[in-house]
Amino acid sequence: MTLVEKRLPGRPPDEALQERRREAILKVAAKLFAKHGFADTDVQWIADALSISKGTVYRYFPSKEKLFFAAVERGIKRMRRHIDAARRGVTDKIDETRAAVIAYLRFFKKNPQLVELFIQERAAFKGRRQPIYFLHRASRRQPAREHFAGLLAEGRIRSIPLDRIIDVLGDVLYGTMFTNHFAGRHKPYEAQAEDVLDVVFNGILSDAERNRVC
Repeated sequence: MTLVEKRLPGRPPDEALQERRREAILKVAAKLFAKHGFADTDVQWIADALSISKGTVYRYFPSKEKLFFAAVERGIKRMRRHIDAARRGVTDKIDETRAAVIAYLRFFKKNPQLVELFIQERAAFKGRRQPIYFLHRASRRQPAREHFAGLLAEGRIRSIPLDRIIDVLGDVLYGTMFTNHFAGRHKPYEAQAEDVLDVVFNGILSDAERNRVC
């Protein structure tokens, strides 16, 4: 992959060109960070892969740390766009939840590099800052509350704290994503999503046992 487009001297910056350069740098950086880890990745390798100078990389990202964080953020934004696209046009809230869960598992199955970046972030910056994934998750809490509040208002879910639902479902998906990655699971993500939703929505107790316990 090369990135040799240049702006003629004296011409104003081309924002589209700058965005393409930034995207190309992040794409290569994500690949190399995932493969070699944050500490062992040399920014020069990223520059060489794009046929640009190391200084050009630093013009877009002042440090390797900022470049790494930007690569993680790029991945999470791509995940969010993928999930939003899957939900778009789905009018039933339960079906929308199902579409979002399938899209989440599908995205990480097709983008294992991002899982590796999550691991690298934890290893390299433990205790220094909250992982970007959880910052993103916190930013999406209010829309999730509104989604499940709608289901509660329709009488379609039990009257339990909305944050409890959000945290449990989010933790199950997060754990599933990592288990898939580490265990190399090849179960179709649609079927896996149905397993998750069946247990979350219906539980594991029979109706008779649920009535006895509750």
